[in-house]
Amino acid sequence: MRVAAIQTTATADLHTNLDAASELVNRAAGDGAELVVLPEYFSVAGGDAHLRSNAEAMDGPTMTWASDLAHRHRIWLLAGSFPERPPVDPGPGAGTDGRLRNTSCLVDPGGSLAATYRKIHLFDVSVPGAEHRESETIAPGGALCLVPLPSPPGSDDPPPVLGLSICYDLRFPEIYRALALGGASMVAVSAAFTTSTGPGHWEVLLRARAIEDQVFVIGAGQVGVLPAGMPPCHGHSMIVDPWGTVMAERVDPSPGVVTADLDFELQRRIRLELPVLVNRRPGTYSCPDDNSGRDVKH
Repeated sequence: MRVAAIQTTATADLHTNLDAASELVNRAAGDGAELVVLPEYFSVAGGDAHLRSNAEAMDGPTMTWASDLAHRHRIWLLAGSFPERPPVDPGPGAGTDGRLRNTSCLVDPGGSLAATYRKIHLFDVSVPGAEHRESETIAPGGALCLVPLPSPPGSDDPPPVLGLSICYDLRFPEIYRALALGGASMVAVSAAFTTSTGPGHWEVLLRARAIEDQVFVIGAGQVGVLPAGMPPCHGHSMIVDPWGTVMAERVDPSPGVVTADLDFELQRRIRLELPVLVNRRPGTYSCPDDNSGRDVKH
């Protein structure tokens, strides 16, 4: 399966961002990508007030754009994330206290919504150059997300399964282990990793998640100077195999595309020869606050 990670430098203007992303998705699809992953806040970027004023419903312009583009190219398109405005009446237990969601949506080749993931871990940090309290504007999601994709035509292999995650989630290995145990063969990380933390942590964490869970990791990031209210971003979008090898990377600090062909036979061989998921002994090291009843969407 050929996959692509898109790297963008989002502005404060929705239509400018969607036009720029369209060109990159067109390029990826033209290169044969079957799954294309976009970064966090690729369609609108800025401070809390700007995100609030540009928040969208699930049937807003970002998802309409994603649906049209996925259908046109007959690809799986992961709309990295956008600020989602919660419904007026979200239903019992689903309120967000007036906050938005940081929402990622997977669209299938027919243009239909296949899965929705809302960022679980919120970026509340005081790192110099990247001070931020995401939870003041964004409410956390409450469920992991796994999506089986079709097997190649004529193949008897089990279908590849995609796990979804967003940016700061990358620092929490528990969710990637849960995704792998749930059947994930690849994981997407839509991100806006900062220049304060990215040089030391981005590649290390992507490769660590790939190695420890023996999954392909597709990291799509923002790069460069973003609108006021968001720190500059590290870029270096990359695709990593289950051995931890970087298969493709966007080194140039500018928007672009990286693609790679995922070899699931290689993954099966690695998992057979080095069976870390089988050799686990969770009864000896379960976390004191572990929630064994976690909700995982399929």
